[in-house]
Amino acid sequence: FWALGWTRMRSSGAIAVALSVLALLGQALAFKANEFKTCSQSSFCQRLRNVPPEHKFVLRLDTVAADETGFVTAKIAVVGESAEGLYHDDLDFALAAYGDGVVRLKVSQPGRFEVPEVLMDDLKQVPLVSVSKTGSQQTLGFLDSKVVLTFDPIKVEVYGNKKSTSPTVVFNENGLFDFERQRKPGGASGSESWPETFGSHSDSRPNGPMGLSIDVHFPGVSHVFGIPERATAFSLKPTKELSSNGHTLHEPYRLYNLDVFEYLHDHPFGLYGSIPFITAKKSGSTSGAFWLNAAEMYVDVWKGGEGTSTQWVSESGVVDLFFFVGPEPKDVTRQYAAMTGTTQMPQLFSLGYHQCRWNYKDEEDVASVDRNFDLHGIPCDVIWLDIEHTDGKRYMTWDKAHFPTPEKMQGALEEKGRKMVTIVDPHIKKDDSYPVFKEASGKGYFVKKKDGTDFDGWCWPGSSMYLDMLDPEIRKWWATLFVPQVYKGSTESLYIWNDMNEPSVFNGPEITMHKDNLHHGGVEHREVHNIYGYLYHMATADGLVYRGQKSKAKPSDRAFVLSRAFFSGTQRVGPIWTGDNTADWDHLRVSIPMCLTLGVSGLTFSGADVGGFFGNPDTELLTRWYQLGIFYPFFRAHAHIDTKRREPWVHGEETMSRIRSAIQLRYSLMPYLYTLFHQAHKDGTPVMRPIWYEFPNQEAAYSTQDAFLFGQALLVSPVLEPGAKSVRVSLPGDDLWYDLLGEDVHDAKVSPSVDVAVTMDSIPVHLRGGTIVPRRMRPRRNTKAMTHDPYTIVVALDKVQEARGSVYVDDGSSFDYKEKRKFLRSTFVFKHYRLENDVYHNGLYFSNASTMVEKIVVRGLTKKISAIDAGRMTIKYFECTQDKSGLWTLVIKKPGLSLTENWSLKMRGH
Repeated sequence: FWALGWTRMRSSGAIAVALSVLALLGQALAFKANEFKTCSQSSFCQRLRNVPPEHKFVLRLDTVAADETGFVTAKIAVVGESAEGLYHDDLDFALAAYGDGVVRLKVSQPGRFEVPEVLMDDLKQVPLVSVSKTGSQQTLGFLDSKVVLTFDPIKVEVYGNKKSTSPTVVFNENGLFDFERQRKPGGASGSESWPETFGSHSDSRPNGPMGLSIDVHFPGVSHVFGIPERATAFSLKPTKELSSNGHTLHEPYRLYNLDVFEYLHDHPFGLYGSIPFITAKKSGSTSGAFWLNAAEMYVDVWKGGEGTSTQWVSESGVVDLFFFVGPEPKDVTRQYAAMTGTTQMPQLFSLGYHQCRWNYKDEEDVASVDRNFDLHGIPCDVIWLDIEHTDGKRYMTWDKAHFPTPEKMQGALEEKGRKMVTIVDPHIKKDDSYPVFKEASGKGYFVKKKDGTDFDGWCWPGSSMYLDMLDPEIRKWWATLFVPQVYKGSTESLYIWNDMNEPSVFNGPEITMHKDNLHHGGVEHREVHNIYGYLYHMATADGLVYRGQKSKAKPSDRAFVLSRAFFSGTQRVGPIWTGDNTADWDHLRVSIPMCLTLGVSGLTFSGADVGGFFGNPDTELLTRWYQLGIFYPFFRAHAHIDTKRREPWVHGEETMSRIRSAIQLRYSLMPYLYTLFHQAHKDGTPVMRPIWYEFPNQEAAYSTQDAFLFGQALLVSPVLEPGAKSVRVSLPGDDLWYDLLGEDVHDAKVSPSVDVAVTMDSIPVHLRGGTIVPRRMRPRRNTKAMTHDPYTIVVALDKVQEARGSVYVDDGSSFDYKEKRKFLRSTFVFKHYRLENDVYHNGLYFSNASTMVEKIVVRGLTKKISAIDAGRMTIKYFECTQDKSGLWTLVIKKPGLSLTENWSLKMRGH
């Protein structure tokens, strides 16, 4: 199957090249542990892991100072280590605090690389005020928190509350902080041993050992989460086990972006993206730590009677460490977002269903897929094209034999309200007849080898070169290539998919780029590896915004670019997916902790390939995956070129009907989902949430990874085993939980877990008492067709007959919500048998016809409603029925209300 794309190359020479590449690719078709490094094969990890330095780091008391903003600086002396051959002796120390409850600790030296383009520009610093000082310690206060500095050896304790006797998080509690200072080659530096090899590849390491180690301790904590990406448990397992006889080390968690085919479903190995951010949870407290460092990194986790400790070792860079004091999960999310940004407000279409395959073979294939969605009444917003649509893997081109009229193809989709996405990978085919290559080569825009010549690696096109995305000039140039005048055959309804941007290099070490390659400013690739894909993603998204700015046909719209590689800050750019998974039950199950981990790590716009990328799912697995997948924030089905076709209608009427029902359920929840994304855009709150996010003191739920919350209102308990006849549903809190698709009501205080019978038709989804969910119930072909549909307001009452919710509406595409405040935001409140719509802001300026309410459903009433007072209006059509639990459900039809206006319904009954 690999040869399929290559045979389209025009020359026998190209085919010969392709055959050479196939030999290289054969080694990368599945996960093989020997092709990827472990800690024992990484010299910096060997040197630093679990090894307290023989020297110590002492904060020099005579250098401690604070500027007018309260930024505390000092020098750190390294005691007990020779200074011979060093470029710099002392280390620079800095401590700062920010207004949202964040402490920043920085240790650096001149010339060390610091990661750009991640932190927000408008960080709001607050003064650190000296509270007390002795010869060994200094206490600093800010807001309601405090920081205690211990000088010899250095230790930093951060207290979320000034009155607390126990710190929230501690730096260097275990004495594992180390900072390898750069030495001059020659002499006693041992520079002859600096080069390293892995397999057939050599790394010259011209700057020598520059590794870093930090340890971060979370007192009293037993669960930590985060540091994606990997397929493993949500609550991170210890990699170091303590015992009376010492300790046992397992492979640490790795953060190093790599192209991993058929990854294992339970393994600490790092995958396509890296976010060096960890969240710690205990009853009554949530905290976190984020290390802004883009080099290769390993993280150990171990637990003891005093809490949970972590050690992080990195190959290079600086210590730029952020502590988040919480205390609630939502506070940590907000604090991290204040530093690195919130989720981009997506276009509405991007929250719909995406149909993808490697590859839809031609324009008629695309048209057939499009027709079948309409024929079978299945909603779909986007059809995708993989690498085979291009002319010989020259991205932003078309295979004219199979896609001769791409504008017409896109236009046909756009007429129905659908979009198209094409793939644009970072490897640029080495071909002087390819305009993108020719211009980039002429301008010197490619990553260099250590000798200064252009780096030539192998990927899908064969010989390829890679743009130096560290250079702002190159990113700006790349962004100009997406206008239709340059990207011939594209239209303004075409969006982009960035794959292989770790970057993937088939003939490189670990299938990626050599670490001693050179970027803008002479920076080695080892320093920027984990942000390369993020910068490429950013530049591509900027290109779509630029396209809109140049358009005369419509206002500039928000970018939609899917990426496989990611880093902290990616949430500001666009969605990601979990890569090349497999069509089996293990990968179905692990998709939940993977997406939950991404969500609590700031990157909520994510999803797994529905059905699995590799392999052929049977109808049971495929159905169950759709029933789960509709609750991924990003919802796409995708499949490998070698798999059987599996569009929703392929497996017959029964399976298609179930898949259609699942997809229609997602579309009916679109107003709720779009409102959730607006909240994520405001403060970083994840869409797909762990149970503990809403129930932070329910310790039994800390390790739950077989169920989750979709926003604050919906509990999703998917079927994760073949042949299941029931699902054990754990109901958090003391709330009432209503079956979303049926009449059952459960009291979590009385029955904290229940066995729910299941058929193949659906999975258990429960609506939380005390919430209000806006919906649109009319089946449509896509989100655009829903634009003028009326709303249904679903009220689920709690035990005291109250509920609350909200809705956010804008045009779903432009930046007018931000630049012109053209949006609607209102709050629903049910209290004292009165339902109110309180409009916070209405800047939409369109007719009420687009925001009419056609139905209101109130569940959980303790009395029958016999009359409804709507002021000057008359409510004619309503009924109130009693369910088997004894509670009443009120259904109001055609109330004549609009979301754009304040209104109140007073209900009377007996």
